[in-house]
Amino acid sequence: MIKEFKLPELGENIASGTVAKVLVSSGSVVTLNQPVLEVETDKAVAEIPSTISGKVVEVRVEEGQSVRPGQVIFTIEEQASTAAEAPAKKEEPTKKVEETAASPVAASTPPAASQPATPAKPQTPPRASAGGGVVLASPSVRRMARELGVLLDEVPTSDPTGRVTAEDVRRYAEKGQDAPATSTSTVRNENVASTPAGPAPTSDPYVQQDKVERIDMNAVRRKTAEHMTTCWTTIPHVTHFEKADITELEKLRGKYAKKVEAVGGRLTTLGFVIKVIVEALKKYPQFNASVDMANQQLLLKKFYNIGVAVDTPNGLLVPVVRDADKKSIVDVARELPELAQRARDRKLSLEEMQGGTFTITNLGGLGGVGFTPIINAPEVAILGLSRSATEAVWQEGAFVPRTMLPLSLSYDHRVIDGADAARFMRFVAEGLAQPWTMYLGL
Repeated sequence: MIKEFKLPELGENIASGTVAKVLVSSGSVVTLNQPVLEVETDKAVAEIPSTISGKVVEVRVEEGQSVRPGQVIFTIEEQASTAAEAPAKKEEPTKKVEETAASPVAASTPPAASQPATPAKPQTPPRASAGGGVVLASPSVRRMARELGVLLDEVPTSDPTGRVTAEDVRRYAEKGQDAPATSTSTVRNENVASTPAGPAPTSDPYVQQDKVERIDMNAVRRKTAEHMTTCWTTIPHVTHFEKADITELEKLRGKYAKKVEAVGGRLTTLGFVIKVIVEALKKYPQFNASVDMANQQLLLKKFYNIGVAVDTPNGLLVPVVRDADKKSIVDVARELPELAQRARDRKLSLEEMQGGTFTITNLGGLGGVGFTPIINAPEVAILGLSRSATEAVWQEGAFVPRTMLPLSLSYDHRVIDGADAARFMRFVAEGLAQPWTMYLGL
């Protein structure tokens, strides 16, 4: 019996994704829950398991293609699970060959396209060649080649691994090849590979087309641009600035840093800030809310999921520390580095980036004395941290050196008034100035 396997829902408010890798082909035998597709959404790559067992009849999508929930991915001749299990084992060597054929590259590089089952000769790395050997290229590069009418196995590359890049394809296409014009909106590359300059329309009337390099936004940058535009244009922002004296906190952090490292964590100022913020949200619940304008209501949330902005090669990602009120500073110190690394490696799940109630963005490691962060809707506030510095502070009749941390709180003026923001920030500053009140969990 022939059945259709359709793309399931990808997550809350996710209307579409892009096929990063097709893990099956016509004739493949698929078992229940076997991964069959990798789909790139706005900020993550999701592995899609099969809900059907059987033999694939026809694959209806290709790498680089945009897909929506409910779209048919492939048709399958359904078989009993017992009949499918034995042939499925025969597929494993093929899958292993595909995995080993992919060259080791940076984690931010898009996954290589599936390779033929026949392995390359062991003494030389897979290279693109006119002889029809294994061609290594990302889905976006393959799509670019198709649109330019270029055969990948004819494109020379200087990459020692044999990987064909977008620049290789562009250079080859420009050397006298009769290729159809390509729309700049269709070429996608997570590494922001350049696309051929051409007379495409531009919003800048003064641009000189021959002196412009056009690059397409990657998925993360596209979604960030869209989301931030919505947040900025729909929320009345106000930013409140404050400074926290973290002199004692830094002493405490230095005292316990080695002990926290011994249990697998990294004790940072950010961990203390998260715990103080949770206490502030409990005292001032309107900061842990969202707005329902349709029903003229505020939704005060009784849970505390703190989003932490992470700078990655692909753009800004915001993993969430869930139930931060139930975790010690040491728990947070262990979790934060893991979340940050998975964000940089594009290994975060959709669930790890959803459900935040308040966001913190930290630029302290880069510098600056203050900034105005944009609220991450549907949240109503966001806290920015800048670089701490030693300052002369007047205390008890004399100037004394103190380590001061600049704080920037942007808040939704529909929900929060200036006096509320001032009280909230004084609470946060005082909590950071008295770190001995925070439970370390050692």
